Amino acid sequence: MRPIDEVFAALARSSFRRRFQMGAKEQAYVVSKGLGTIEDHACRIVHERLGAAHPKNDGKQTPMRGHPVFIAQHATATCCRGCLAKWHGIPAGRALTEAEEAHAVAAVMRWVAQQEIGKPAGSSPGETPSETSELQLKLDLK
Repeated sequence: MRPIDEVFAALARSSFRRRFQMGAKEQAYVVSKGLGTIEDHACRIVHERLGAAHPKNDGKQTPMRGHPVFIAQHATATCCRGCLAKWHGIPAGRALTEAEEAHAVAAVMRWVAQQEIGKPAGSSPGETPSETSELQLKLDLK
């Protein structure tokens, strides 16, 4: 499994992966539900849609919109087993381990945190909402 910082550096060089951004609807959803709930959703989605050795409709199982986690999965290449293998070094053809699922969820949540949801207009580039900062601390501890 590739270190997550290395994965994010590679993703930053992909014009396809960089184009994904949360819209106002998804940002409002994150704000209304809270990052803890979004992380719970990410855990469930990754486990149910990617955890099996041969997921149903692999390569087509993750919608491009409709939930912040789906958008984050495409942005972080955690959308299918092929992308997990190519970008994250997690082999296809066998069930994901708990550590591999946690890695995928950490990538999704790191991307969500980087979206600067709820950032007030006119704030300086380095400022982020306190909830996002708390999430980053939580991810740093993993």
